[in-house]
Amino acid sequence: MQQFIVTGMSCAACSARVEKAVSKVEGVTSCSVSLLTNSMGVEGTAADQAIIQAVEAAGYGASVKGEAAEHSGASSMAAEEEMLKDHDTPVLKRRLLASLGFLIVLMYFSMGHMMWGWPLPAFFENNHIAMGLVQLLLTGIVMVINQKFFISGFTSLAHRAPNMDTLVALGSTAAFGYSTYALFAMTDAQVKGDMEMVMHYMHEFYFESAAMILTLITVGKMLEARSKGKTTDALKGLMKLASKTAVVERNGQEVTVPIEQVKKGDIFLVRPGENVPVDGVILEGTSALNEAALTGESIPVDKKPGDVVSAATLNQSGFIRCEATRVGEDTTLSQIIQMVSDAAATKAPIAKIADKVSGVFVPAVITIAVITMIVCLLAGESVGFALARGISVLVISCPCALGLATPVAIMVGNGMGAKNGILFKTAVSLEETGKVQIVALDKTGTITNGEPVVTDMVPAEGVTEESLLALAASLEKRSEHPLAKAILKYAGEQQLTVEDVYEFEALPGNGLTAVRKGVKLAGGNYAFIRTQTEVSEDLLKQSEALAEQGKTPMFFSENGRLAGIIAVADTMKEDSRQAVSELRNMGIRVVMLTGDNERTARAIGAQAGVDDVIAGVLPDGKESVIRKLQQYGKVAMVGDGINDAPALTKADMGIAIGAGTDVAIDAADVVLMKSRLSDVAAAVRLSRATLRNIHENLFWAFFYNVIGIPLAAGVWIPTFGWTLNPMFGAAAMSLSSFCVVTNALRLNLFNMHDAKKDKKLKNPAIIKELVDNNKTNHNQENKEIGTMKKTMKIEGMMCGHCEATVKKALEGLDGVASAEVSHEAGTAVVELSADVADDVLKKTVEDKDYKVTAIN
Repeated sequence: MQQFIVTGMSCAACSARVEKAVSKVEGVTSCSVSLLTNSMGVEGTAADQAIIQAVEAAGYGASVKGEAAEHSGASSMAAEEEMLKDHDTPVLKRRLLASLGFLIVLMYFSMGHMMWGWPLPAFFENNHIAMGLVQLLLTGIVMVINQKFFISGFTSLAHRAPNMDTLVALGSTAAFGYSTYALFAMTDAQVKGDMEMVMHYMHEFYFESAAMILTLITVGKMLEARSKGKTTDALKGLMKLASKTAVVERNGQEVTVPIEQVKKGDIFLVRPGENVPVDGVILEGTSALNEAALTGESIPVDKKPGDVVSAATLNQSGFIRCEATRVGEDTTLSQIIQMVSDAAATKAPIAKIADKVSGVFVPAVITIAVITMIVCLLAGESVGFALARGISVLVISCPCALGLATPVAIMVGNGMGAKNGILFKTAVSLEETGKVQIVALDKTGTITNGEPVVTDMVPAEGVTEESLLALAASLEKRSEHPLAKAILKYAGEQQLTVEDVYEFEALPGNGLTAVRKGVKLAGGNYAFIRTQTEVSEDLLKQSEALAEQGKTPMFFSENGRLAGIIAVADTMKEDSRQAVSELRNMGIRVVMLTGDNERTARAIGAQAGVDDVIAGVLPDGKESVIRKLQQYGKVAMVGDGINDAPALTKADMGIAIGAGTDVAIDAADVVLMKSRLSDVAAAVRLSRATLRNIHENLFWAFFYNVIGIPLAAGVWIPTFGWTLNPMFGAAAMSLSSFCVVTNALRLNLFNMHDAKKDKKLKNPAIIKELVDNNKTNHNQENKEIGTMKKTMKIEGMMCGHCEATVKKALEGLDGVASAEVSHEAGTAVVELSADVADDVLKKTVEDKDYKVTAIN
C-alpha cells in the first residue's frame, strides 16, 4: 500500500470527494482516505504523480508520505512523528483569541446597548448608522481572521464538491450580506427622515450572528483538533521510543552516530539505562531488558550471548555488545509503527455507511436551507426570519461528526492494542475480530510451550529420584534427541553432575546403551527396555497412565535392573486453560487443530478445556478444516504464523502468536507480541469495545443531524413554537464533533483483560462428523483424486517427536499427500498424489538417522 499526505480536507465530504476522485484513476484497485490523520492509502499500479494530480484536480493537495523526509535527509519515522504533531490547535487558538477580542466589542454594540441599554460614547447617541458601520467593520475583521473557512468553502463549491466549510461560509456570508443591505437601506430611511424604518432596519442586523458563527465554529474546531491529537498519542508514543543515536564500534573506537547511519552487521554497545537502538543479537555480556515498549510486559527479560534484542527496549542492568541484524524500517519497532499507521490509513467496513451519507450530505443541507427560506417567505414571514432559518440549517448541520465517528475509534482502539502488545494490521481486522464465533488453535507453541520438559519422575523400588536422573542424564548426554535435551536441562536445574560414559550406542531397536564406571546403562521406550530387563506390572500401568496424559514415558535400567521412568512432555502455557475458558465464556467455540496423534491431542485438549479436538491434521489439512468450520460461523485461526500460514490466510481472521520476526508475518491479520494465548480473548474484547464505540458515535452523528436540522428549519414552530437562533446552531455544530472524538477517547479507559463484563454470544455447534471423522474424510478426498499408498517399515523411532520428524520429512517431498507415522508400530503409511520412487522415500527417512527395512 502506497501512502500519501492529503492537505485541505475539513470534513467527511472532503475525504469522500478525494476518495472518489482517486478511485477513478486507472490502475487504482482501492483507495482509503483518513480525515483523522489527513492520510490516504492507495493500492494498485497507478503512478504516484497520476494520483497526486487527481487529488489536486479535486481541489486538494497531496504528496507521497515520507517524500519530504527523503529530501531533507530526516528518517521516515521522524517525518511521520512531525506529521502527527498537533499543528492545528496552536493556529486555531490564536484565531480564536483574536476573534473573541473583536466579537466582545461587537456584542457590546449589538446586544449590550440595544437589548440591555449599556452606555456608548456620546458620538453614537441616536447615531444608528454609525453603530451599524462599527458592527460591519468589526464583523469584517472577524471574517478576515477566519478567512480559511471562506477560501476552503467557496473553492470546494467551485469544484462542485461542497464541504463543511461551505456551510459555514454560506451561513456567515448570508448573514453579513443581508445585514449590509439593511445598513444601506437604513441610510436611505435616515435621509428621508423615516426614523421608524431606521429602527426597523436596526433590528434586521445579523452582524453579530455572522461573527459569532465563525467564532463558535473555531471553538469547536480547536476542541476537535485537540481531541484528535490525543487519539494518535499511542502512535506518537511509539515513535518517541526510537533512539536518535547509537554507540557503534568503528576502527576499534566507540563512536556515537545518528541512528540512520547504523548498518546491518555493525557492532553497537548498550550500557545500563540506555535504550537498544536497533534490533540485534548479543555477542558479549548479560542484562535484563525491559520490553514493555513492545510487548506491554513490565517484567524484565534476562538476556545472554546469542539472545535477540529489539530496538526501543531498555537495558536495565549490565553492559552488552551486540551485532545489528535489522536496522531502519526493518526493526521490530518500525514494523509495529507501520502496522498501526497502516491501520489508520484503512477503513473499517462500517465506515462505508457514513461515507455514503457524507457524499451527499452537504449538497442536501444547502438544498434544505434554500427550501426552508422559500417556504418561510411563501408563508408570509419576513426576509430576516427566513434568512435566520436558512442560516440555522446551514450552521447546525455537521458532516464532520459522521466522518470522524469511525476513524477516531479505530485509531484509539488500535493504539490501545499496540500499547498492550496486540497489533491489528488493518481497520478491518480490528472491527472483524470481535465478530468471530469459532477460534481454531494450533497446539504446539500456541497452547503448549513448544519445548519438551521433564514432567514426572517415577523411580523403581529402592531407587531415588536423584540417582534415576543422574543415570538418565549420563546416558542421554551424547544424544541429540529433543527428549534427551529435556532430561539434560532438568538435570542442570537440579545442579546434578553428569558423569561421562563410554561405549555409547544408539540402537535401531528404539533405545540407547552405554557404560558408566563399568556399569551398563540402557534407556528407551517400553518395547526396547523389556529386552534389557523386566518391568513390573505397577510401573507398566503408571507408564500407560502417563501416556494417556499426552506424556512420553522413557524407561531406564542399570546392570539389567529397572531404575525407573522419566516422563517428558510439551507442557501447556500457564495461561492456556484460562484463555480457553474466557473465549468459551464469550460464546466462542474453541477447536484445537494439531498434527499429533489422537491420544496425545485428546490429553492436551482435555487439559486446556477446548470444545473440540481435530488431530492428525497436516498444514494443508488445517486449511481444509478451516474451510469446513467456516460453514458454521466466522473463524479465527491462531497459530505461530509459519507452519500455519495456509490456515491463517484462509480463516476470516488470522491471529499470529509470536514476537520478533513474527511481527512481519504476512499471513496474519493480528499479531500478539507477548506470545500469550490470553491475548486472543483480549483482542476480541477490544474489538467488541471499539465496534460498540463506533456504533455510539454513528448514532450520535445521525441523531444530532436528524433532530437538529428540522429544529433549525422551524418545523416545530407551528406545534411547539420552538425556534433556533443561528448562534446556538453554530454552538451545537461546534460541539458535535468534539463529543464524538471525546467519546472515542473513552476507549483509553477500557480494560481489555477484564473478563467480568464479557457478553456470551450464541455458541455455534460443530457437527460431530467434522471432528471425529476428519481423518476419514481427508483420506476419502485423497482417494477421489487418485492417491496410492505405500507402507514403510522404519527402525529407530522412539517417541512422538521421532514421528513428527519422519512425518515432516516425508510430507516435504513433492508427490507425498500425507504420511501417517507410528513409532509404536514402526511404520509410516505414505499417501502419494504422484509417483515417488522407493529410493527417494528411503533416502529421505535415512537422512534423518532412521533405518528403513522395507517398503510395500
